[in-house]
Amino acid sequence: MKITDAMKQFRLPNPTTQEDLEIRWSKVLRFEDRVLLAGYYFNGNGKPCWFGAVYEHLDDDYSCEGMIGLREVSEVEFTDEGHAIKWAMEQD
Repeated sequence: MKITDAMKQFRLPNPTTQEDLEIRWSKVLRFEDRVLLAGYYFNGNGKPCWFGAVYEHLDDDYSCEGMIGLREVSEVEFTDEGHAIKWAMEQD
């Protein structure tokens, strides 16, 4: 999915900080040098409602207050947050 489309559809901030993501989303974690997010987006009963997002650091500040930018976003295609995070972990 295009970054600009994902920002609009899922209301993803870009750029942001890990701290800001953790305030808005409950499934945020740091994985190596990236910040991963599993987001919920209601897509209808019985349809997958989870998506994955990958953020990368924009400077040398790797604290939770360092600036990060959106790099990858999946479509809404996962039945649970675990699969959304797995997808995010597999992105290069």
